[in-house]
Amino acid sequence: MLFNLAGDNKSITYTGCMVQAYVFHWLGCSECILLGIMALDRYVALCQPLRYSVIMDRKLCLQLSGSAWLLGLANSLLQSTLTFQMPLCGNQALDHFFCELPGLIRMACGDTTVNEIILGVVATFLILGPLSMILVSYGYIARAVFRIPSAARRLKAVNTCSSHLLVVSLFYGPGIYIYMQPSGDDPQDLTKVLTLFYCVITPMANPFIYTLRNKEVTRALRRLLRKATASKRI
Repeated sequence: MLFNLAGDNKSITYTGCMVQAYVFHWLGCSECILLGIMALDRYVALCQPLRYSVIMDRKLCLQLSGSAWLLGLANSLLQSTLTFQMPLCGNQALDHFFCELPGLIRMACGDTTVNEIILGVVATFLILGPLSMILVSYGYIARAVFRIPSAARRLKAVNTCSSHLLVVSLFYGPGIYIYMQPSGDDPQDLTKVLTLFYCVITPMANPFIYTLRNKEVTRALRRLLRKATASKRI
């Protein structure tokens, strides 16, 4: 995307498009599952605080994260391989700013019914599955928070989850809209704008959303700003 913005050449090689599609959908699917796992982690932290270190031990964390990466890789290999086997009949114009499967499916000149069905079914499983885990986890978390007598402790518990909820909203909302109807007749410009949320905006915002809520990071940033201000004065 940065390369295209820097010049007039908006093209990409077929091999580059394949690599981009495989890698993007691998990472995107893995993040989708990881967001669900993070909701489970917050449920254990807030609803089972005394048993957190026992339940969420290193072994379980490695198993959960490894499963997310493997499922993401398997989905990318399946979906991308099926998509790139479709005939294009000389069509080389992709109305998108990167190689995403719904856009590539629209380029095909053959019957895309099977690809659309598989994409819809797998997307339903990989999006609604983690999303259901998130909703159930936060349902239990909300019930536990309302039982806390101290307002300060309730606020602290809410702050613990707010960053994750923000990322979930930015990531899942546009993803559901696009991948649940890959062959829809919606304006392509709208699709591009929504894609920006989970493709560009969310990854760029993640470091700020997560780290700036950490008190140690905030204090370190303040010290850095004070040093920078003092050096300018000198």
